[in-house]
Order: sequence, then C-alpha cells, then structure tokens
Amino acid sequence: MEHGGSTATCLRPVPSRMLRPMAQPASSDPVQTFREEFRQHLEVFYARLKLAPPYHSVEKAIAQLTASLKAMAPEERMRLASDPVGRWAQYRKAFVDSGLHQKHRGIIAGLAKSGQTGDLPKEYEHFLSAFRS
Repeated sequence: MEHGGSTATCLRPVPSRMLRPMAQPASSDPVQTFREEFRQHLEVFYARLKLAPPYHSVEKAIAQLTASLKAMAPEERMRLASDPVGRWAQYRKAFVDSGLHQKHRGIIAGLAKSGQTGDLPKEYEHFLSAFRS
C-alpha cells in the first residue's frame, strides 16, 4: 500500500508557523528577503515587549515597505542588502508611515521612558524612538 506518503505529509510542520533563520533568507528576491526580515524584527519587537502585535497594522507596514522597495532602482535595493543602517532606516520609515507607532502608544512610550524595554537589541531603538516623538 502506498498511501503511507500521505500520512507523512500530515506530520510535516506548518511552514507559516516556523521561524526562518535571518542568516539564511528563504528567497533570492531582495524585496521578499527584506519583507521577511522586517516581519521578524516586528515579531521580536512585540514579543520582547510582551505585547500582541497589531496584526492589521503589521501587514500594512509590510505593504508600505514593499511599495517603497519596489519604487527603488534594482541597484539601490542591492546596495541596501549590504547596508544594515540603510535597511533599518527603511524599516523605521515603514513602521511610522503605516501608523504602527500609534498602536500601543501609551504602553510602549511608558516602557521606553522608564527603560523597561526588556532585552531588545540596540537596533530596535529605531522603532522605540518613534514612540518618544
């Protein structure tokens, strides 16, 4: 009997629930790679602050980033791939332009002001600073 293969299919993990390592992008398309990295940064940001991410606004931020990246020349996207400071600037712009900095504003501003932002790496200051302005 050869229907054993279908059983193995049922036992595979659901890909959408697995986190991809940042060092190994799942796509050779730079826009997709930036989108995935941005999504991971947003997941880390909200998880370490112990807040539920505002999912609709997260998707809006990712769409904002995508539009911004697609408006760039391919050479500029390639340059951005080797420029972490430039990438974070794009991520912050999408974060603010999408309105994410307005969600959980009081809570996150209070955490940022009191220095209770958990163990967020220093790069996340790009997001936190939006709550202080």
